[in-house]
Amino acid sequence: MFPQTRMRRLRYGKLKDMVRENTLSVDDLIYPFFVDENASKKVDVASMPGVSRWPLSMANDAAREAYELGIPAILVFGIPKVKNAGGTSAYGDDDVVQTAVRRIKAEFGDKLIVMTDLCMCEYTDHGHCGIIDFDACTVINDETLPLLGKIAVSHAKAGADVVAPSGMMDGMIETIRFALDEAGFENTPIMSYSSKYASVFYGPFRDAADSGFSFGDRSSYQMDPGNGDEAIRETELDVLEGADILMVKPGMPYLDIVYRIKQEFGMPLAVYQVSGEYAMIKAAAANGWLDEEKCFYEAFISMKRAGADMIITYYAKEMAKILNAKCKKI
Repeated sequence: MFPQTRMRRLRYGKLKDMVRENTLSVDDLIYPFFVDENASKKVDVASMPGVSRWPLSMANDAAREAYELGIPAILVFGIPKVKNAGGTSAYGDDDVVQTAVRRIKAEFGDKLIVMTDLCMCEYTDHGHCGIIDFDACTVINDETLPLLGKIAVSHAKAGADVVAPSGMMDGMIETIRFALDEAGFENTPIMSYSSKYASVFYGPFRDAADSGFSFGDRSSYQMDPGNGDEAIRETELDVLEGADILMVKPGMPYLDIVYRIKQEFGMPLAVYQVSGEYAMIKAAAANGWLDEEKCFYEAFISMKRAGADMIITYYAKEMAKILNAKCKKI
């Protein structure tokens, strides 16, 4: 007998929309952008079509574009004038991120959530995420921790609503949480890059942020792409140390990790669609191989299906325009 259940009965018109299990909205998006202290005008990033470095004088313009599209949050990365081994331009009150945040918050106040990337790779001349033992060519984890605390406090003082440590240093969340609390910022949330893999997909970001490393790689402190259980252990440590929001980075190659972490911890979860993921879709679309809008939408809905609550993407503004166009169908 022909089966009585016909799955296609629910795949038509408005009924299809009503039974959809996962949806994407502008409220799910976080727009990351680069503020360059060296630039006097916007500088296009060749490996990331549509992405630019914004001069400090235009940081508010970048934020305003996101705000006017209804995007609720931005994630600010800084490129300083001075880089050195100690990354000392990362935590000064008048350094690039701190200045940008103060200006943005002065204009937007609580109308826009300002998140700040908290790492040292953009500020060190060697491109690694902490203090280096040059004899051993390795990052010294415990000497790096106090500096991460200083950076977090400087961002919070400037007005950052959320700090987002990305260095994958052991104990970084506890150190940052303690530093924030001691400075009177006990209500500032931490969005931890809790499962950050040593991925080839970061390549274009290093062009954009001028943060390529001068020796070795980051596999001693970022995670092995072959490991899944390790992501659970890393995340559990960050939860116990006080993380408020978790993150998986990159996105689509690690949707199994997104699903596992959401099921295991049930906490707010961000996914970062990284520069390489973005650049691949843009390149394929430029060659006519993929429909750009539909491909980004499918990527994002897959992240939501896996368990993501929020998506950090360089395509945030474009997707917001698509979602805001009520008559447009994906």
